[in-house]
Amino acid sequence: MPSFWKPRLGAVYLGDRTCRFRVWASKHERVDLHITAPADRVVPMRPMGAGYFEVTLDDIGPGARYLYRLDDAVERPDPASRFQPTTVHEPSAVVDPSFPWTDAHWHGVPLDKYVIYELHVGTFTPEGTFDAAVAHLDELVDLGVTAVELMPVAQFAGARGWGYDGVYPFAPQNSYGGPAGLRRLVDACHARGLAVVLDVVYNHFGPEGGYLHEFAHYFTDRYKTPWGDAVNVDGPKSDEVRRYLIENALYWVHEFHIDALRLDAIHAIHDATATPFLMELVDVAGRYATDLNRQVHLIAESDLNDPRVLRPPELGGLGLHAQWADDLHHCVFTILAGEECPYYRDYNEFDLLVNAYQHGYAYTGQFSATRERRHGNQPVNLPGRQFVVCIQNHDQIGNRKLGERFGALVGFEAQKLAAGAVLLAPYTPMLFMGEEYGETAPFLYFVDFSDADLVEAVRRGRKEEFQMSGSDDPPDPQAEVTFRRSVLNRDLRHSGNHKTLWEFYREVLRLRRESPALRFPDKERMRLTAFPEYRTLAVERWDGDAETLVVMNLSDRDADIRLTLREGTWQRVFDSAAEEWRGPGSVTPGAVVAHSEVRLTVAPTSVVVYSLRVEPLTHR
Repeated sequence: MPSFWKPRLGAVYLGDRTCRFRVWASKHERVDLHITAPADRVVPMRPMGAGYFEVTLDDIGPGARYLYRLDDAVERPDPASRFQPTTVHEPSAVVDPSFPWTDAHWHGVPLDKYVIYELHVGTFTPEGTFDAAVAHLDELVDLGVTAVELMPVAQFAGARGWGYDGVYPFAPQNSYGGPAGLRRLVDACHARGLAVVLDVVYNHFGPEGGYLHEFAHYFTDRYKTPWGDAVNVDGPKSDEVRRYLIENALYWVHEFHIDALRLDAIHAIHDATATPFLMELVDVAGRYATDLNRQVHLIAESDLNDPRVLRPPELGGLGLHAQWADDLHHCVFTILAGEECPYYRDYNEFDLLVNAYQHGYAYTGQFSATRERRHGNQPVNLPGRQFVVCIQNHDQIGNRKLGERFGALVGFEAQKLAAGAVLLAPYTPMLFMGEEYGETAPFLYFVDFSDADLVEAVRRGRKEEFQMSGSDDPPDPQAEVTFRRSVLNRDLRHSGNHKTLWEFYREVLRLRRESPALRFPDKERMRLTAFPEYRTLAVERWDGDAETLVVMNLSDRDADIRLTLREGTWQRVFDSAAEEWRGPGSVTPGAVVAHSEVRLTVAPTSVVVYSLRVEPLTHR
């Protein structure tokens, strides 16, 4: 374990049936530890200063249940609980962190080799567990995936939910298989060369079972978020809140061998300090990764289009390693699906797609009609690997009224084109589970709260959110059938267009992986030529003597374009319109000899790839 960090909070099992309990309870004068099983007893905890209380007990083994009694009044589970065996309201359990890991020689995956597959554990398989997911890892490797991203697994209320209502950030969800199940899944991923990304939520906590505010000064009313008071990272006593969050991040990396953390909605972490929390997290995680001799990446979700999120601290940035960049999704989706709702109205111009492809952001300082102000800035000198792009993710599907996937809104040719546009872009690509074979099940919003008033509030909120989109109510988030409808039907991928689409994704990922000009997400060695009248974009990328041309026609008619290409013979290596991909048939030539200007006809709603390799001169 690194010398500069050791687990401090919660029930830390020391071995030999000895356990240390420590809690931050700055709002209280006295805290007692109530062991509820295997034998009931109450033990006073010793004040440690700064609001901490601690006690070390013998004859306490893994599985022991406990609560904290606050000022001889209420009893609550541990804010740093490692496991909630029953519910978010009942006792926490002591966990032995030892595990027979087989990944001793695992050092992680470089970010420029990431092909991310986002999945929700509860709906990825009918069983909805960590262990059940293991059976499908080989399929992901065969597809070309290199990193599995888990939507949040921190304990939330009930047995089903997206995970963004978690209330115990150290406790892997009990209905998924708890701490042991998560360790088995991570170890199985590493055995197959797959990195593991874990989605963590540091901007808010869920509404049921969220007792942090009763213990200490975790929140502040100086800022408001969509979920209520903000997490306190810059006010009085915020040093201890930061320690809690940073310890959580290191806990996932150390005890579960997680390779990267996706930080949810960092724009909702309000921080006016000279050394922002996120910068501190980057620094500590970086030193920790060095000590472990592993690659650990921090990936932000941010809609700010602010390059300071990614720039290193010495250049005035926060230093995060990557960020979700949704603009490319918005542009491709709006053009191909024809969405006209307010959420997408800012992205229906073809030049914004060109900008997103060129820079990673569509908005780099232009006026945004929806925001009624200018938005974004130029991400100068930031490598393509720092931008995670997709055509589907949990937000873009699940925040729709009916949870429709992209394939339910567009035709087969558009699905292939969108896949090519994202997977062949000079950025880090991400897929959402089932996308690769055109899953037809929706991904709906679902919860499993026990508080009747909260359930009704969620139902009412969903109705109000979609009151302008038709008279029908959205599916009931609390109903189990809503959850069941969202479970993948993986058998689809073995027949018809689903099978072809899966093979298409695999081939495009192989092309990305094996083509010298495509394998590195580098937007500097790239030249774009736009043909707005055809909604067609030609992208030339190169690496040394290897050069590749990707042409995307997002219109519904043939695109007749003229390009000036490097001299040589350009061989067509891929065409989504080809009959082998159940397309209408390719209209592009199999080879093009370029001397000056080249004319190409590209089929509607298709992507075509040409490759040029010039052999270096040899001296006789």
